[in-house]
Amino acid sequence: MGETFGHLLNGFAVVLTPGNAMWLVLGSALGTVLGMLPGLGPTTGIALLLPLTFSMAPATALIAMCAIYYGAMFGGSRSSILLNVPGDGAAVASCFDGYPMARQGRAESALAISAIASFIGGMISTIAFVLMAVPMARFALRFGPPEYFVLMIFALAATAAISKAALLKGMIAMVLGLMLSTVGLDHQSGMPRFTFGIGELQGGIDFVIVIIGIFGIGEVFENLEHIAKAIVKPVQTKFGRIWITMDEWKRCIGPILRQTPVGFFIGILPGAGGTIAAMMSYNNEKQLSKHPEEFGNGAIEGLAAPEAANNACSVGAMIPMFTLGVPGSGTTAVMLGALLILGLQPGPLLFQHHPDIAWGVIASMILGNFVCAVINLPLAGLLVRVLSVPGRILYPLIVVLAFLGVYTINFSPADFILLTILGFVGYLMKKFKVPTAPLILASVVGGMMEETFRQSIMLSDTSFWIFARSPICVVLWALTAISIAWPFISEAMAARKKAA
Repeated sequence: MGETFGHLLNGFAVVLTPGNAMWLVLGSALGTVLGMLPGLGPTTGIALLLPLTFSMAPATALIAMCAIYYGAMFGGSRSSILLNVPGDGAAVASCFDGYPMARQGRAESALAISAIASFIGGMISTIAFVLMAVPMARFALRFGPPEYFVLMIFALAATAAISKAALLKGMIAMVLGLMLSTVGLDHQSGMPRFTFGIGELQGGIDFVIVIIGIFGIGEVFENLEHIAKAIVKPVQTKFGRIWITMDEWKRCIGPILRQTPVGFFIGILPGAGGTIAAMMSYNNEKQLSKHPEEFGNGAIEGLAAPEAANNACSVGAMIPMFTLGVPGSGTTAVMLGALLILGLQPGPLLFQHHPDIAWGVIASMILGNFVCAVINLPLAGLLVRVLSVPGRILYPLIVVLAFLGVYTINFSPADFILLTILGFVGYLMKKFKVPTAPLILASVVGGMMEETFRQSIMLSDTSFWIFARSPICVVLWALTAISIAWPFISEAMAARKKAA
């Protein structure tokens, strides 16, 4: 422990040099802005700015990239809360209760708790990074293809079975998401699937197009209907201090502390990502809540839990990259490439041969959380005024941002057609009260599910018993069964309590 503390102090000395400190602040601010813009997010932002890092010292380059990463995690919820358009996949769950809070005139509380939860989740996870990096990375290595497949089943089941009344609709949304994930070339055979002879679909449907279409364009279509009917949604025009009440803090501290470890552990698992962490944490809190009917209608803990989890996930995703050389997310995959270009080999030897770089980055994550909190809380007072913009200006602006964000993905005009179709699907789902979370999650994990299923079957010589061979699989199957049964159990318990 003493040696670790000494290395951490040396890391602070590295990050507090003028050049590194400047890029820490710039990266945090830039990441916040990139996180707010639909379709960009940390992965695209780091990829676009990667050439700038080639002229930097390795420590400076990594500090800047990490700052962009967790800055985007802070900023992603801003557009979710204000416009119902998530900045990236990790901010999808923030739409569920953040946007209803803003529509109810509680935008100050929503913006404040998102920054506070992000800060707490990031700080706790960074401390855990220092103390538990190597042991937790070793445990994550025990996850093979069967364990990953069962983990995805559990994540989908837990998200689809949000309530007994919406179980069938949730399952339908989940199947639709899985269908979207199968579009494109089969990775093993190379055969096109569900492309209908359209060349642009051979690369598949990008997840960012799905979330912007379902949430952003779907929201525009829904509001156009209200405008046509001359129904004006209540919009907050006067704003007070961006902060939360003591009662809101008491409601949120439990979910934040419970879901931060969930996000941190999911981040360690390579490929899982912030979207899964946010979705699972949201579902966990809804099932644990004494008032689950409030979720989706402006429950502040429904915003605090995923915000804490996705920031914790961004920290956890760096553990396998630094300790094993395995990226824990798409963003850390880009960062891994930057490490190799800079002549550094990630892994345990990185801490031995380049301790100044490794511990400098870890120290920058601690300071970066403070910087992001300072940037996001004062800036929220300006951002929240977007809600007072008239609909005739606001909705075309959302469309422009959505189409611009989608075009930067593949630079293909064909994606505009997909975006419009998915926007109409999102509108129909809102109209018929079909939950969107299962569709979004299924479109994310569908490709990974298919790949791990095939790998497992090949390893077992077509025996399905491979999915129950390890204690991890058994525990995940048990959690899946509990997730599906829980809405029925909780309803029966409530009925018995009411009768008593």
